[in-house]
Amino acid sequence: MRLRSLPLKVVKIFSLFIAVIALSAASRSFAAERRSGVPAWLMAHIGEGEGQIAQPVLQRARALYLQKLRGGAIRNPCYFAMDATRPNNSSDGKSGRRFYVICEASRSFRAIAAGHGSGRDLKGIADFADGRRCAKNFSNAMDSNLTAGGAYVTGETKTSFKGYYRVSAKQNAVLLRSFVQFDGEGETANARRRRIGGHPAVTLRRVCLRKDPRSPYANHDGYVPFGTPVDYTGGRSDGCTSWSPADARQILAMVRDDPTTLYIYPDAADVAAVARTVAAGRSPLRAGLYWNASCLREIRVPKFWPKDTLEPILARYKRDHPVPPPRPTPICKGQ
Repeated sequence: MRLRSLPLKVVKIFSLFIAVIALSAASRSFAAERRSGVPAWLMAHIGEGEGQIAQPVLQRARALYLQKLRGGAIRNPCYFAMDATRPNNSSDGKSGRRFYVICEASRSFRAIAAGHGSGRDLKGIADFADGRRCAKNFSNAMDSNLTAGGAYVTGETKTSFKGYYRVSAKQNAVLLRSFVQFDGEGETANARRRRIGGHPAVTLRRVCLRKDPRSPYANHDGYVPFGTPVDYTGGRSDGCTSWSPADARQILAMVRDDPTTLYIYPDAADVAAVARTVAAGRSPLRAGLYWNASCLREIRVPKFWPKDTLEPILARYKRDHPVPPPRPTPICKGQ
């Protein structure tokens, strides 16, 4: 029924009713914004769907950023967050978006892919290896290759030469990979000692040495490494945060000489709380705890391995299983 066919008095009442509903919704939104301090535009991105950020992750990332901003430690208009409880790969095979770039001044929110730590399987001693899709194990131990959740601030960026690779029948290119160091605090305070940071998810495989004495990267015998580039976006790392090459370029440009904060969820207390709750047969959600439901069904119970517990195990394993001396890099065929 059209409004024009209704009596004028009914139309006015109906219009007033709609206006009251709209005002009430706006008031609720404003009240929620005041309670949380999160701007309304950013609250629209809160959730657990694809491309959204879970509320506890945003709250902690934002609190860390504002703390460092007010303390004068940073001045970058953007900050980062990562939810390592979310799947690394979605059901359709695409890389899961669980790293967040938030710039409140420009009302910008981006969700991108990022890898988690691979962990290790010390056969017969300890198995703390992580699958490709979901992270189960977390640690701040040296040589654990695991992600440690908590508070970080980006540090200096270093760029290193990895080698050459072929881009066409007559042209080669140089692979230079940049790495931004993370500085942690509390349980992540050993991030620099662990060499934890962020970098593009790209490397060279099947490397051999090719004669090229004119290259500025040639060794004392005039050889340079030459290999096949591999993009492992959505794969696992040695405990660092890795991004696609395109996303990495943007992120590294944002923090070069302009540090900012990164909060990685979950920290050790989160892992322990969820593990206790699941072991007791209770629902983490009903207990007021957050963990991505899809990954929790897959891993069943998460585990945090404290460095004081895991580092002695790793040291004993290293002592009992010495690494053989590295094999010399072969000379490329045809050289």
